[in-house]
Amino acid sequence: MLKKVHIESLLLCVFIPSRTSLRSIALFMASLSFFVGIIGNIISLLLFVSPIKTFWGVVKKKSTENYKGVPYITTLLSTSLWTFYGLIKPDILVVSVNGVGAISQFIYVTLFLIYAPKDTKVTMAKLAAILNVGFLGAVIVVALLAIHGNLRITIVGILCAALTIGMYAAPLSAMRRVIKTKSVEYMPFLLSFFLFLNGGVWSAYAVLVKDFYIGVPNAVGFVLGSAQLILYLIYKNKSASAKAMKAIEEDGSVHRNKDDEDDGDDEGNLKNRSLSKGNSLPKPSVNREHSLQKITKTLSSSNYELQCSSWANEAGIENGKLDNP
Repeated sequence: MLKKVHIESLLLCVFIPSRTSLRSIALFMASLSFFVGIIGNIISLLLFVSPIKTFWGVVKKKSTENYKGVPYITTLLSTSLWTFYGLIKPDILVVSVNGVGAISQFIYVTLFLIYAPKDTKVTMAKLAAILNVGFLGAVIVVALLAIHGNLRITIVGILCAALTIGMYAAPLSAMRRVIKTKSVEYMPFLLSFFLFLNGGVWSAYAVLVKDFYIGVPNAVGFVLGSAQLILYLIYKNKSASAKAMKAIEEDGSVHRNKDDEDDGDDEGNLKNRSLSKGNSLPKPSVNREHSLQKITKTLSSSNYELQCSSWANEAGIENGKLDNP
């Protein structure tokens, strides 16, 4: 009996970790999640600063041209809500990245409203007021005053996850266009690659910190980013060959136009030469007072012009053979 109890205690010591080992595992997981979160912050910041070049051009031209303001307005709402979520949870890494994102998107929206045409400016200003002032303010007030405890985190987390899934699903139209046109011209590789990385890193972070609301939308983003990269690999060569064929066709049309112009010039030259030849012929005269020298000169000039005409025809044929094989 004593031996049995001794063996069971030994087994418990081997298979059940002590408090010290559990504390070490918890510290390791916390350190790993913080490290992964830092990487996620860096990738997300790269995505947030990517429109700087676009808006620098907007400021220089003082026009938004054909750019749309809706993506920046919705991204401002999403980053603001995620910042609020990170504050009530709390999660410093979520607050830091989305706080910077909200500031950058606010700057983009402000610049867009400054340089947009009047009609677009009014429409986008109304949309920004409804979403980023009215809706966001209502969510914050209701969450702080009417909802308490875990329910507050649940409701805000669901809203954040829904907005993030919508943002990740936005490139689906670009993917459909790639499949339809068999060209990756309108789906930049770097953007797809960073969306893939962003979704993957934040999905890993969500697993480590056990946050369902961060994990689900970023897992969707990871899957969609992977699909975009696969499409890019499939249609990259087809897109390049299509561009090459288009360039060849354009080059051929240019050559044909030049040939047509050259042919037209040759025909014009021949007509001019024939007219000049007709003008150079001696007028018939009733009086037969022409010297032998004048007759010889006229015949020699006619032969020379005929030779020029034949050389022009031969040159035209040779050019035609070279340009149109």
